[in-house]
Order: sequence, then structure tokens, then C-alpha cells
Amino acid sequence: MTSLPATARCRRTITVSEIATRVNGVLDGDGAVVVDGINGIDEAGPREITFVLNRRFAKRWARSRAAALLVSEDVPADDVRGPRPVIRVADAELASAAALELFTPPPEPPDVGVHPTAWVHPEADIAATARIGPQVSIDRGVRIGEGVVLYAGVVLYADVEIGAGSVLHAGVVVRERCVIGGGCVLAPNVSIGADGFGYRPDPATGGFVRMPHAGSVELGDRVEVGANSCIDRGKFGATRIGDDTKIDNLVQIGHNGIIGKACLIAGSTAIAGSVVLGDRVIVGGGVGITDHVQIGDDARLGARTGLLEDVPAGETWWGFPASPLRHALRQAAAVRKLPELMTRLKDRVGTADPPETSRSASD
Repeated sequence: MTSLPATARCRRTITVSEIATRVNGVLDGDGAVVVDGINGIDEAGPREITFVLNRRFAKRWARSRAAALLVSEDVPADDVRGPRPVIRVADAELASAAALELFTPPPEPPDVGVHPTAWVHPEADIAATARIGPQVSIDRGVRIGEGVVLYAGVVLYADVEIGAGSVLHAGVVVRERCVIGGGCVLAPNVSIGADGFGYRPDPATGGFVRMPHAGSVELGDRVEVGANSCIDRGKFGATRIGDDTKIDNLVQIGHNGIIGKACLIAGSTAIAGSVVLGDRVIVGGGVGITDHVQIGDDARLGARTGLLEDVPAGETWWGFPASPLRHALRQAAAVRKLPELMTRLKDRVGTADPPETSRSASD
């Protein structure tokens, strides 16, 4: 028997009317139209719904093959008029996120209870509703709250605490004494609580002395950490991540860092030790932040920024080394003009009269 592709097996069909109800939208058109997915306006097929965030993209709707449309309410109706159903919402981007949940079933969790291949220390405390998958290792003194899900191969060192409703995907490692709040999601192969990168020169050997790290890591509630990201334990005390902060893939957070509430940290960012981020800070991809820097509430760092100094609250910085955005943009514009300026300078020097030479005594 030929099996269906994975994408076909997980697809479900739903009417446009049901989507409108789910996203709290106003439907104009035939709500009985059936779709089985959501896609970008240029890629969507005749059984998919698409979305338009603003008027700039509305002109593409006429040539899209999509069966239906989610559109932000500030886009004029005439821009998206036609025979196909349209759902008007306050924010099409947020509505598309809700619609995606309809078509994207979560991975099948382990069964309630402890898988026969898991190892659980007799002194661990596991809630009855927790789901412990195959090959999980749970050491002495671990406490696991109600509804926690541990996928295959998760390793919890001694005295770890996992709050209710948190989900740890395959291969996550949480080192000793670290605390994960409630409702957190740790993607595959996340490392929580490894030692920080601390070394000092050793005059006796010419090498280095490794600095012990006696602290821990504390994640607040509803924190999400992307795949292969690492959060190091404090040298003294804890590295702390505030409630509702979201961390992308391949992010490094050094020892004793303090990350505030509702921060967004994009992928491949490296944050050195003892850095303090306020609340609602946004960090673009590939940013590097030196140690002991403080970043105020609501500040923003553009992608590829190299930050060497403190950032005041509410400001946007960018560049390497970083500076306030307006200043950084002026620098970037000046650099782009350098080749032209150098050419003009060479031309001017080449056509200038040669300097007079001094007369000899015989003249």
C-alpha cells in the first residue's frame, strides 16, 4: 500500500466560515468554501487561504490562486473586491497566526505517565498528569509539575524544577538546580545551565585555570527557547530570563545575564556574561553584546549589531560598533560614498600643477 506524504497526512479541511469565527473576523462572501491550508499570497493554491497585511500587497490578490483571503481592516474594500470570500480582521498577521494553528496540529506527545524506557530516580517528584517519553533521564530531587511534557531523550540533572504545563522537546538538557517556569517551551537540543566560559591565565602551567560556576538558571513563565540555544548558569547566583521572553534558535546567553520580561532575541545572537536587558527589549539576528552592558526597557538592537556600551531605554541602536540608529545610518551613507570621493580626489590630485622645486645655487 502507498502511504501519503507527511504533509497530506497532517492536513485538515475547514470552511472559511469556521476560520472567520476563529479569528473574530467579518466574512464577505461564501463561507461554505473549504480550504485545507494557509500560504503566502503568491504561493497559495486553490484550496488554501492567504492574507494581506496592508495595501501594498493588495494588488497581488487579483492574480493569486488562493480560495479565500484574510485582510487587515484598514485595506480599502475595493482593493480586494471579487467573487472569492474575504475575511476582514483588525490585524491580518495576528489572524494568520490563529489560522495557522487550525492547520498545524502539534506533535503527538508521549502518553500520560512514565515510558518504560525512561530512568527516574526514586527521589524525583513527578505529577500524575506529566508525560515522560522514551529514554528520558530524571535525577534525584527533580520536581515536575502537572501537565509537563518531556519528549524523547530529555535529561534533567539533580534538583531541577519544571513548572506546570511546560514542554521540553527531544534532547533538551537541564543541569543541576535550574528552574524552568510554567508554560515554557524548550525546542530540541536546548542546553540550560552549562558552565559559563570562564578562564584565567595560569602562570604555573602557561595554560588556563577553569573558573567553577556555582549558580543556576531561572526561567520565568511562558518563556520559549529555540533549538540549539544555550543559557549558561551563573558563576554566583542565577542567570535569569523574565516571563514571556522568546529566544530564537542558536542563541548564546552567558553567565549571570539578566533578561527582562517580554523580550525578543533573534537567532545567532551572542550575549556575554553579566549583561542586563530591561523589559520588552528587541534584539535582531546575529547581534553580539559584550559583557557587563546594560540595555534599558523598550530598546532595540538592529541585526548584526556589535554592542560595546550601555543603551538608554527606548532607543534603537545599530552598527559595529553600535551607535544610535540615526547616527549609524549617516555613517553607513558616508561609507557608501567613499569610493566616489576617493576617485574624485585622485582625479583632482592627478591634474594639479606639480609643486615648485627649490632652485640650485648655480641658477
